[in-house]
Amino acid sequence: MNIVRKTIANDEAYLRQISKEVSFTDKELSNDIKAIKEFCAETECFALAAVQIGIPKRIVYLKNTTLNVPLEDKKYDESKILINPVVISRKGKTKFWEACVSCLDNMGLVVRPYQIVVKYYDEFGNEHEELFEEFKATVLSHELDHLDGILHMDIAEEVLSMPVEQRKAFREEHPYEIISKTCEYNEKVKRIC
Repeated sequence: MNIVRKTIANDEAYLRQISKEVSFTDKELSNDIKAIKEFCAETECFALAAVQIGIPKRIVYLKNTTLNVPLEDKKYDESKILINPVVISRKGKTKFWEACVSCLDNMGLVVRPYQIVVKYYDEFGNEHEELFEEFKATVLSHELDHLDGILHMDIAEEVLSMPVEQRKAFREEHPYEIISKTCEYNEKVKRIC
């Protein structure tokens, strides 16, 4: 399978498109999911939106949304597919220095909700409504933005550029921060197009 990672260096306009809703009659759906899983198996990533590998459909794959599992542990894999995800509610506030497989060495300090409730379908067409908290909510929020053509750099309070090894050390000094678990979350998206 020929999987091509989309990056801001070469494909920024592509990454900024709004992904299309998935139809369960789509004959390519199982191949799309296979491609996403294959890419994530070989990549240090927390999660992936399908558009990041050239599939502009509303599919998110959660691989590693647990802070205490090292990102470089490629064997750890939640293997959770969310199709046509819709956020029902958000609350709380966190901050994290986010990076992205599509945004190369750019990382940004991003405010995200502490908790989100999401309605989605699994790969078999079963509907779910699930609560995601803490780091899982942060990771999923990042991927949901990708589905709407929003990059973490667009909404970051500050953006830095550094290679992966330097970023890992920086994150140890600037860890994931929970500001509030219960406050109202007011999303402010400053989209750069």
